[in-house]
Amino acid sequence: MVSLDESLVARLKKGSMHYEVLVDPDKALEFKKGGNVKIEDILAVESIFEDAGKGYHAAESDLSNAFETTDVFEIAAHIIKHGELQLTKEQRKHILEEKTKQVISIIAQNAINPQTRTPHPPARIEKAMEEAKIHIDPLKSVDEQVNIVMKAIRPIIPIRFEEVEVEVKVPAEYAGKSYGDIAKFGTMLKDRWENDGSWVAVVKMPAGLQNDFYGLVNNLTKGDAETKLL
Repeated sequence: MVSLDESLVARLKKGSMHYEVLVDPDKALEFKKGGNVKIEDILAVESIFEDAGKGYHAAESDLSNAFETTDVFEIAAHIIKHGELQLTKEQRKHILEEKTKQVISIIAQNAINPQTRTPHPPARIEKAMEEAKIHIDPLKSVDEQVNIVMKAIRPIIPIRFEEVEVEVKVPAEYAGKSYGDIAKFGTMLKDRWENDGSWVAVVKMPAGLQNDFYGLVNNLTKGDAETKLL
C-alpha cells in the first residue's frame, strides 16, 4: 500500500490544464524508466487531480478531452511516463551521480584529444565539466546529455569523438588463445596468419579505448606483441 504521507506528485500539462497524480516516488521512477511495475501499485490515490495539494479532482469531461479516456490507470500511466516527476532529495542525488559517471565513461571511451590523438582521462573530462558548469538532468537520457556535455567542454579541452584502427601482430605461441579476446574487443577489419604461425589483425575501436586495448594485448602476450596505430 502506497503511503499518502510519503507520496509525491507526477504532473503533466495539457493545453492550459495541469493534471496530477499522487505516486510512490521509487515505484513511479522505476515505471518511468521502463520497469515492470503495475500502475495500481504506484498510485497513492486512484484519482486524477487538477491540484493534488488542494485536493481538486479533474472533471471527467476535461479528462476525456485531454486523454480520450476517463480510465484512471491509463491516464495515470500517461502522466507518469510523459510528465514531470518530483524526485526525493536522495533519488535526485543518486541519479545525478550515476548519470554523471555514465556520461564521463562514454566520453572517455569514445573521444580523444585530436592534437595528441590520445584519450582523455575521466578525471580531465570531469574537471572540464565542472569548469563548464554543466548540470546533468536526472530525467534526460544519457545519450542526449553526452552530446550536450561534448559541446560545452570543447572550448575548454580539445576533444572529439573518433574511431581508430590498430594493427596488432601476435607471436605464434600466443596467437591461438589471444584470437578470441582481441577479435571481440572491437570490429576486426582484417586478419591473416603468417608463415611463422603469428597472427596479424587490424581492429577498429572507439579512440578512447586504445589504452585498454594495449593493456589487453600486453596481458595476453606477456608484452611480446607488436601494435601500430594506423
